[in-house]
Amino acid sequence: MDRKNFLSLVCTAGAGAAIPLPSKASNIPDESLPLKIPPYLKRGDIIGITCPAGYITYDDILPAIRIMKDWGFEVRIGKTVGDRYYTFGGTDEHRLDDFQTLLDDPEVKAIMCARGGYGIARIIDDIDFSKFRKRPKWLIGFSDITVLHCHLDRNLQVASLHSKMCNSFPEDFTGASQEVQATILSIKEALTGQRMVYNAAYNEQNRPGKGRGKLIGGNLSMLQSIAATRSDIHTKGKILFLEDTGEYLYSLDRMMGNLQRSGKLDQLAGLLIGGFTKIKPDDPGEEFGKSIYEIVMEKIAGINFPVCFDFPVGHIKNNYALKCGIIHELNVAENGDSSLVEIR
Repeated sequence: MDRKNFLSLVCTAGAGAAIPLPSKASNIPDESLPLKIPPYLKRGDIIGITCPAGYITYDDILPAIRIMKDWGFEVRIGKTVGDRYYTFGGTDEHRLDDFQTLLDDPEVKAIMCARGGYGIARIIDDIDFSKFRKRPKWLIGFSDITVLHCHLDRNLQVASLHSKMCNSFPEDFTGASQEVQATILSIKEALTGQRMVYNAAYNEQNRPGKGRGKLIGGNLSMLQSIAATRSDIHTKGKILFLEDTGEYLYSLDRMMGNLQRSGKLDQLAGLLIGGFTKIKPDDPGEEFGKSIYEIVMEKIAGINFPVCFDFPVGHIKNNYALKCGIIHELNVAENGDSSLVEIR
């Protein structure tokens, strides 16, 4: 992955089935529902922390607690923090109960997932969103939490925040790199309602153009794992962002091929390719022979929409907060910088 391009962000100015969901995924989500944007946070608001996926210790989230309190927020720690059941932050039942408790608590204005890993797909269908639907709040995370973002967009039309989580907050914020500080601060800026503007330097692999649509996406492996479920994404007219880590090139080709064959790439408003890190080396004699750039462009050949490579999202230091479900405009310049702008 070519990281030489300078990328910058500028911010201006108990289980239940209370909401009706189909037993099987339908082809088209109910997009007749108006988009709901959770209330933006103000000083004194409470952010809950829970572990719906992998485990994490209390000591590991202390930097995040300190920084969010410095921002003027209060923090409520879920019971799953410090809990462990093998790789998970507690049993399925415990993680579900903890998430549900914070989701239903009217005092909690946002929920930050402490880390990713794996696990939210095991409980997503048992989460009762009935109170959340009436009183939405910001749900925060990325990687495995992609499942949650997609589920909200597919079934509830509620915006959410794709961003770093507690395990990415630096121990010493003032001593962290400017890049790390900016990405952490982007969480505060998004949560407090600042209009988000992202700039990416020219990449010769980009496809120029302009597109406008709802921003959706996340981890490519997670998107494949929810295909044909009631959390599956619907992409027509939307800007899709993708990232992944620790995969073989042939696996990335297979997953991109799934998006292609299922028609999810046919009518995009734009495509953002973020960090594809820690790509596993091919086995000797079994070389795949294509780069991530070639894989992507092969799958979208003949389809006309703008494409921006090396966008600042993913398992990378410059993983900026993105408001999923909200309308953005993507402008990929012919021979210059590209931008993604939140539309108000």
